Amino acid sequence: MHGLPQLTSPFSPSRKGQNAASVVAATLLAALVSLLLLSSCGGGGGTTQGSTSGGPFSPTYTASAFHEDAVEGSMEAGVDTSCLEDGYVGAVGQSGSRLKFQVSKDGQSYNYDLPNDGTPIICPLNMGDGAYTFTVFQNTSESRYVALFTTSADVAMYNEAAPYLVPSFYCDYNEGSACVARARELTAGAQNQGDAVAAVYNYIVSNISYDSNKASQLADSAGYVPNPDATLASGTGICFDYSSLAAAMLRSVGIPCQIVTGNVSPNNVYHAWNMVYIDGTWQSVSVSVESNTWSRIDTTFAAGGASSFVGDGASYADRYVY
Repeated sequence: MHGLPQLTSPFSPSRKGQNAASVVAATLLAALVSLLLLSSCGGGGGTTQGSTSGGPFSPTYTASAFHEDAVEGSMEAGVDTSCLEDGYVGAVGQSGSRLKFQVSKDGQSYNYDLPNDGTPIICPLNMGDGAYTFTVFQNTSESRYVALFTTSADVAMYNEAAPYLVPSFYCDYNEGSACVARARELTAGAQNQGDAVAAVYNYIVSNISYDSNKASQLADSAGYVPNPDATLASGTGICFDYSSLAAAMLRSVGIPCQIVTGNVSPNNVYHAWNMVYIDGTWQSVSVSVESNTWSRIDTTFAAGGASSFVGDGASYADRYVY
């Protein structure tokens, strides 16, 4: 996955009794195999083209927005439930203490750091349709929090992929973002969604390098939020940066993309990757994206040079989906 295999001829010119014709034939065969691998794998460096299928690609951009006039509660502790059908919820708060926003359903909860200066956030409805509870919490002491405002709602989204087509907390971008402009450039010639996924994947794998120092610094910390444009500008990042950038670029052209965090082999390394959903396929040496189902892509692992931080790509255990 980190490059093309080294091809060695089964014949060696130093072998006694080897005739020149056999040497030439073996050399030509090795060269032909190399060319075939290069054409199918995109020339190395972790990139891979393969074959794609599906209907015509028509990029679309879907925005998310916080609507102050629809806030339940107040701007000191409030929730915007006006876009539940579109797969997301908004929250806002103002306080001298730390704030959290919790999205809960069927006993499962996702907690987000909520800015205490009145800056709203957008969070995905990532647990499917059903009854949700939304709560703004304020920190009182150490790890203790008290609820400032809570509300509940029945969610029925227009599409189960809706949360993964818009900007949200861990995948923050807008129509003027550099990553959006780059995604449009990369997918301009795509014939189908498989082509578009391949173009974004190959770009990230070839142009973003793994930042081992950053990974070490953040190993024992919590609350890190990736910035897709910052990752694009620096050309470096950790697994969360890779997956956030991939999601931002794919979502911005209308391809549903999840950010997934969890554990990978060996040693249960905590990691982040993506799941994509397309109406066609992309099949290559190292990637298999099936039609009309969620398929995994791991740009960090494909980029190489980070095995101690991203595992070996043999097995994945999902924990959170954004």
